[in-house]
Amino acid sequence: MEIEAEVEGFPKERDIYLEIKGDKDGILIGKHGRTLEALQLLINRMVNKQMKEPVKVVLDIDQYRSRRAASLAKMAGHFAERVKATGKAITIGPFNAYDRRIIHIALKEETLLRTESIGEGIIKKITILPNREEGDNIGSRE
Repeated sequence: MEIEAEVEGFPKERDIYLEIKGDKDGILIGKHGRTLEALQLLINRMVNKQMKEPVKVVLDIDQYRSRRAASLAKMAGHFAERVKATGKAITIGPFNAYDRRIIHIALKEETLLRTESIGEGIIKKITILPNREEGDNIGSRE
């Protein structure tokens, strides 16, 4: 790929984290992290083919995962406010499992809302819905 990069690895809980720093991070990350996910899948397959006990290898490039998580949480908060204001569900996505988990976690403390993954396969959408009880009027402003 003609990319100059350094890899730093460290254990974290039961996982192995690999942080890559290079001259062409954008190419390694890809659109919405798709290349990063593909590289991580390949590395996990290669590593686990050699291991007796399975191990999870988490690949990150220039702290992309933490930046992406912050961005997704902010976006989820924006949509949550819109659902609370209108009382109408919003469907967003599609997202991979990692991104969906971040959104579900970001909104789990919202007692007026709930989230659901919808769709088939690996890539699914998320619906953010009002969590209505009898007599609730979530969209009204008094």
